[in-house]
Amino acid sequence: MAESKKYEISVTAETQYLADQSEPQDGRYVFAYRVTIRNTGSIAAQLISRHWVIGDSDGHVQEVRGLGVVGHQPLLKPGESFEYSSGCILATPVGTMRGSYQMTAEDGTQFEAPIAEFTLAMPRVLH
Repeated sequence: MAESKKYEISVTAETQYLADQSEPQDGRYVFAYRVTIRNTGSIAAQLISRHWVIGDSDGHVQEVRGLGVVGHQPLLKPGESFEYSSGCILATPVGTMRGSYQMTAEDGTQFEAPIAEFTLAMPRVLH
């Protein structure tokens, strides 16, 4: 198998606006997101750490780095996936998240799994 397919992780995210926890009049918009991390490569790999870049529509950017995800550092064999839920608070009704997971394959190779940018939006704000 090609080397590029050996270390391959796919990441998908679904988002939800949490109206019951948000206070728009105070600039507090709460979002939940569910992430699925799937090992689409040919070698087992462990998620070691994360790096998120979170931006709001006013141009404020926050970077978050840390070990694992929600207290876990899952080891994913080829074809396996790990799913978790988390959330974030923005000062605007629309924002974005993107980033990467730092992975270590069972052969010791370290690589990054990119997280494509996704949108956080209060319903009926975007067309």
